[in-house]
Formats: sequence, structure tokens, C-alpha cells
Amino acid sequence: MAAKMGRIAGLAFPSRRTIKLKERYIFLILVLTVIVFSITTIFLIPDLRSSSADKVYQVYVHVQNAAPDILIPQPSSANELVGDNPDKAELVHWGGINKHGQMDEPDPHLLSDKERLKKKIDASETILEKPKVQDKAEDGEAPVIKHRGHELRPDSDVDNTDKSVVITSGGEDNEDDIRKKRDTVKQMMAHAWKNYEEYAWGGNELRPISLKTHNPGIFGAAQLGATIIDALDTLYIMGFTKEFEKAKQWTLENLNFSSVGSDISVFETNIRFVGGLLTVYALTGDYAFAAKADEIAQLLLPAFNTPTGIPNALINAKTGIGKNYNWASGGAAILSEFGTLHLEFSYLSDVTGNPVYREKIEQVRKVIREIPKPNGLYPNYLNSRTGKWGQTHMSLGALGDSFYEYLLKAYLQSGKEDSDARTLYIEAMEAIDKWMIRESRSGLLYVSDMKYERLEHKMDHLACFSGGMFALGAHTLHDSSAARHMDIGKGLTNTCHESYIRSETGLGPEAFRFSDGLEARALKSNEKYYILRPEVVESYFILWRLTKDKKYREWGWEAVQALEAHCRVDHGYSGIKNVYNINSQKDDVQQSFLLAETLKYLYLLFSDDRLISLDQWVFNTEAHPLPIKGSNPFYLHEKR
Repeated sequence: MAAKMGRIAGLAFPSRRTIKLKERYIFLILVLTVIVFSITTIFLIPDLRSSSADKVYQVYVHVQNAAPDILIPQPSSANELVGDNPDKAELVHWGGINKHGQMDEPDPHLLSDKERLKKKIDASETILEKPKVQDKAEDGEAPVIKHRGHELRPDSDVDNTDKSVVITSGGEDNEDDIRKKRDTVKQMMAHAWKNYEEYAWGGNELRPISLKTHNPGIFGAAQLGATIIDALDTLYIMGFTKEFEKAKQWTLENLNFSSVGSDISVFETNIRFVGGLLTVYALTGDYAFAAKADEIAQLLLPAFNTPTGIPNALINAKTGIGKNYNWASGGAAILSEFGTLHLEFSYLSDVTGNPVYREKIEQVRKVIREIPKPNGLYPNYLNSRTGKWGQTHMSLGALGDSFYEYLLKAYLQSGKEDSDARTLYIEAMEAIDKWMIRESRSGLLYVSDMKYERLEHKMDHLACFSGGMFALGAHTLHDSSAARHMDIGKGLTNTCHESYIRSETGLGPEAFRFSDGLEARALKSNEKYYILRPEVVESYFILWRLTKDKKYREWGWEAVQALEAHCRVDHGYSGIKNVYNINSQKDDVQQSFLLAETLKYLYLLFSDDRLISLDQWVFNTEAHPLPIKGSNPFYLHEKR
């Protein structure tokens, strides 16, 4: 049926009925369009299915493309959602990388704005130094730490990677068990010191059973407070503030060598007194200790008045007359004595500005460098008048030991500039490895003595320091022998540990032998004693620092327990006469090196590596740490 049309002003328009029908068609078309669009959105455009996070991200991209200099931090993308279910996940905080300002070509307006802002900051902002934190360390409290001249508590925020940071007290380990072991060692020091202070104050050493002073012949008849000087740096490192101050006062007011009218050992006086005082100077910056060391060293200088410049072993400080021991190969000088002056005398010249000390030891160095050496080895005796070797007895133990130690450590102390010392050390170790290092039938490595080109298969307790020496040399020299020398260091230290655990007391003898039926045990009665010596725990300490093998701490703790069980008495510590007898008689001597060396090394074994770091300090042969030139800012202090 044809639609009827109406007319208005000559125009035709549909009737009401016709309009309704067309509206229906239009509505139907619109509905179909929406449906098709919705289906297309859901199934054919996956980018529009992402979470609200990506919608925000799309907006950010468009905005940044349009205006990259607007300060809008980059929002998190959908990949940074938290949770496995993207429908329920929450956005992480918008703290991602801010890419603002990344342009191929810099905007000149931004550059000028940045420059003005920088000038404003420079004019108003100052970077503040770390505040000085000072805490008095009372007994039982955490001691203070030195940090670039400031005092910090052990738990302060110190940059561990900054090698100019010097930590000289505090330094606790992170493990509770290790801290408890260190506390045990500290209490041992307190026990030894308290009884010396009460019963032998001002004397050289304590007799802890008879409760009187002990004066070994190396100091003549003089009462020189050897234990006080030997213990000063240990007291300081362990945080015994009151005890240190009392010892300091005695040292500065009472220590006086000029009136000593008997012969004293140049070697012992140097390593204990000169070395000990220089260490305290380095630790505290108090020049009074350096001045005292200078005063004592001046009295030793006449000992060098020999045709060769090799010093005599003994000196009368009052008369200046020197001599050697009659028993030493017809009055010869001893290798381990005249060869163990370099660290202290070299440092003393730098501290005082007096070149005489370095000149003396350089002359000694010249003699030993130029003299022919049998098989590259150094005999233990050298005639200070003729410059010729005495008996051809070679040892890394008694009479030889610290000479080799000081070759390596002179190189390290110099900041690795003393190439002469380095060469002499490497050549000496090559000869010792070739001629004197041997392995037992069961595989124990040891360093034998040699007499007239024949090996004496005996190793001294004193030679047990060499495990640490070989390891330290391997660690620092990095030459072609490094791996071999590290193995030697580990092997010798293991053998010395065996000499301890093969005794009934858990302590090692003065010397032990290797034969068909005997390994790492003493044979003669005069080799079975233990006098609180440090060399074994010294190597434990160094090997622990270099390898981080926990067995060295375990072995150190075994030594602590053995000392407590067999050497501790009511009023200090005593050596024992037979390590193979659990009821051994005591020798009634508390050696000063117990406080200077044995307890210090044990304390450091159970401390953080930054406390007296091996990168900053070298230990003299009495365990007094001396600073390394160039890497330790405590090497020199302003006089005050």
C-alpha cells in the first residue's frame, strides 16, 4: 500500500504512521552497530583488554611524546603488578625509573634552567661531615673506634670499602658465638694484667705462683716494666681504658734506660720497647710515645759501631759498650737479632725526621745482600768484625726466624716500594723450599733445621710463625710461587696444629721431631715445655684472615681452652714443663709476650677483619702492629 503524503508549503513529508516505521529500522541498525563494535572490542583489539595500569601507561606515553619536559614520573606498567591474578592485582608504587629529560638533543631552555638551579644550590648547600661521635668506653662497655681521627662506636655507620678508615678498637664479629669467644680472651687478658698490676707492677714480668717479679737476663738487672710496654697496645685495642691510662702514666714518668748499668739485649729492647712505643704512638697520635722510643733507640746506636756495621747483640746503655754472646759461634752476631731491626728503625726515622736509624739498617741490608750465601741460604751466625759467616747452621726457628719475616714485612711496610727486600725474601724462600721444606711419611709438611748441609728433622715452635709468613707472602707478592707458598703456609700451620693435638694437654712443645717412629712430637725432655708462646696462634690468625677457613678459628679456640685448663693459675698464667703430662709442673713465669702476642692474636682471630686490618698494619715480631706507609693515615701524626 502506497504511503499517503501531506504537503506543507508545497513540500511533501511523511505521515506520523510512516515516521514510526522508519524509526524502528534506524533503532535496529544502531543496536546492531553497538553489538558489532562491542564484539570487535572484546575479541579483536587485545591492547584494550589490559588493566587500568596499562591504560594509565598509554596516556603517559602520549603525554610524554607530546611534551617530554613535563615533570611526570613514569608509572608502573602492567608487568609490575603484584599478584598472580591480574584482575585482583594492585599497582605497585610509582617509584620506578624517572625517564624525564631523556632527549636525543638537549633543550636549550632546560639547560639554562638547570644551570641557574645548580648555581643556587652551590650557593646555599653544604655537604656536612660525619659528626664526631665520642663515647667513653668503661669496663664492660663497647670501646670506641678511631675513624680518620674521630671516635666512633663499633656499630657506627662506617664505610667498609674505604681503606682509609682505620679501626683500632671495637671491631666485634657478627656472630654471637664468636663474640663470646672473644670476650673469653678479653677476660684472660684482664686476669693476666690485674695480677701483674697487683704483684709485679714496674717489674719486667710476673711470677704468678710465688707472687713476685721475674727479671730475665735479656734486660740485665734493671726493672724496666717490660710487661707494661708489651701490653700497652693490647690494652688499647681491647678497650681497657683505665688500665691503658695507668700504664701510659707509668711509661711516660718512669721508663728510663739511661741509668741501666748492665748489658741489655739490643734485639729484645728493639722489638718490645721501641716497637711497642711506636705502635702506641701510631694508635693514639701522642708523640710522647715516639719521643720515648727515640730516647731508647739512641742508647742502642753504639751497638752498630763495628767494622761491618752489623750491631753487637748486647749493649750497656750507660757506658755504650757493646759485645756479642760468647756461645754464639765464637762471639758472632745472630741472624734473627741483627736482621730484626728494620721495621722499627725505618719507621722511627720517618717519625722523628732523624735519618740515622735508617742509615744503620741500610748498612746491615747492604752486608747481607752482598755476602755469598751457601745454596742461597743464610747461616744463623755472622761475624760482625770480619763480615763472614760463622757455623753453617740454618734454621727458620730459633736464631733465624724473624730475619726472614722482616724481609717480607719491610717490603709491605714501605708501601711495596722496598723492592730490595722483596727480592731478598723471594730468593730466600726459594732456597728454603728447595733445601729445608720436607714432608713426613704420613704427609705432614715441616721445615727442617740444617747443619753443615745435613738436615736435622726437627721443627721449633718458634718456626710455626712461618705458616703465616708463607701465606702472607703468597697473598701480597702475587709472583709465580704464590700458589706453592700458600700451600706451604697451610701445610706448616696444619703440622703445628698436629703438634698441639698430639699432646695430652693440647699445647705444643718447644720443638718436635720427625723420624721413622715419631712425627710432630718432642723427643728430648728439654723440648717438651710450653712457655705461653704465640707462633702457632699467630699463623691461625693470619690464615683465618686470608682464607676464611673456619677451622683456624676452631683451632684457636682449642688453644684457648688448653691455656685455661693447664696454664691458668689463681694469679695469672704460667708455662708448663711437660705438655705430655696433664699434671705437669708449672714454670712460674708469666711471659710478657703472653700479653703482647698470644692473647692479642687470639683476640683478633675472633674479631672483625677491619680491626687492625692486614691492609693497613704489619706486625713486628713481638706482635706490635706498625702502620703501612701510604695506606694507613696513622703512619704520621702532627706533633702535639
